Amino acid sequence: MTDATRANVPVALTIAGSDSGGGAGIQADIRTFAFHCVHGSSVITCVTAQNTLGVTRVDALSPQAVVAQIEAVAQDMEVRATKTGMLLNQEIIAAVAEQVDIWGLTNLVVDPVMVSRTGAQLIDDDAVATLRERLIPKAAIVTPNRYEAQMLSGLEIHTLADMETAAQRIYDLGPAAVVVKGGGMSDHLRGVDVWFDGKTLETVTTVTVDTTNTHGTGCTLSAAIAANLVLGHTSPMALKLAKDYVTEALKHALSIGQGTGPVGHFFPLLPTQG
Repeated sequence: MTDATRANVPVALTIAGSDSGGGAGIQADIRTFAFHCVHGSSVITCVTAQNTLGVTRVDALSPQAVVAQIEAVAQDMEVRATKTGMLLNQEIIAAVAEQVDIWGLTNLVVDPVMVSRTGAQLIDDDAVATLRERLIPKAAIVTPNRYEAQMLSGLEIHTLADMETAAQRIYDLGPAAVVVKGGGMSDHLRGVDVWFDGKTLETVTTVTVDTTNTHGTGCTLSAAIAANLVLGHTSPMALKLAKDYVTEALKHALSIGQGTGPVGHFFPLLPTQG
């Protein structure tokens, strides 16, 4: 690779929490960026002590520390897309939203980490309100799971029609596009996502992968969307390519640890099973 080629490697930014187990958060995002040949820069919002069995501790960074990290990256590099993950509290969310405006961070993919795939709320109501009112309206794409979509839309989601209505209601909050993810749905809707951008309402599907090692799928999808936006793809194509990537990573999920293992972000490098 020549110096000129290296100079043209595009930059993406992730603003999220650190996962000590390496399956989700900043670690998953950086791996996903690298797979797409995109340089990954990062802003850590919180440090978690976690593994495949769960989270045992979470320590938030100060909003000032988060801002300092954003400033350090944005004033030095041309950030072509940014994704947010776990922002943890109202103060950090407000600080990130302000920095998005100050630095003109475009191609913003907001993974509104509010509720786990099992329905457990992860941030308090004040933080949810700030995310809804100050950050989501700035998003190029927002990617709620079933339970997050319920909170954002005020609608119970059980059917495909519910997912479609929720996507339309979340779009009214101000993002350019919404993807309601179906990973938390059951039966034939499992893995079926709904896309709405104000004009087109459609379902996006891939094959269902039978694995229990699914840790980090939400982080990985939003990071892959951001990476594909960096590479110049349209938002609908970025979603399609991101879903294809996550599907392949699930096919090569890692059975490590005693609980739910992570997806195989670097599946081309994994040894072939004979």
